[in-house]
Amino acid sequence: MSTVKEAVDVAVPLRAAYDQWTQFEEFPQFMEGVEEVTQLDDRHNHWTTRIGGVRREFDTEIVDQLVDDRITWRSVGGDTRQSGSVRFERLDDLRTRVELTMDVEPAGLAEKGADALGIIDRRVKGDMRRFKEYMEREAGDTAGWRGRIRPGDPGPMA
Repeated sequence: MSTVKEAVDVAVPLRAAYDQWTQFEEFPQFMEGVEEVTQLDDRHNHWTTRIGGVRREFDTEIVDQLVDDRITWRSVGGDTRQSGSVRFERLDDLRTRVELTMDVEPAGLAEKGADALGIIDRRVKGDMRRFKEYMEREAGDTAGWRGRIRPGDPGPMA
């Protein structure tokens, strides 16, 4: 299992950064290797990725979400094993720190090789830089989901 951590300071207000991160279906616009994300309900997303020529599909479940503070998830079912958390910290009225921590367990030979070479770490760090650029370029108001999910709450698919 590899852990990747990266933080970026984004020149947008906290609410804008948080709201954009809740727009999971827009992730392919700034995440390399993410082909598609389909939001199934408030807690679950279906991902299609291509990393090192290997295409994977998997589902994630949000296990904790607190508006303007954090979103924590884990993969459910399938071969892909990952979990993580993204936190949002107000620096001032116009700047927000976005900090991502991810635990990834590579599946398959190609992904294990990519991990050993540091490719997964570099990709996640690049995704965070692209998120910063995307947010600062777009700089518009995004209507995000502002609900609360607590650990242990049964979801609609429970």
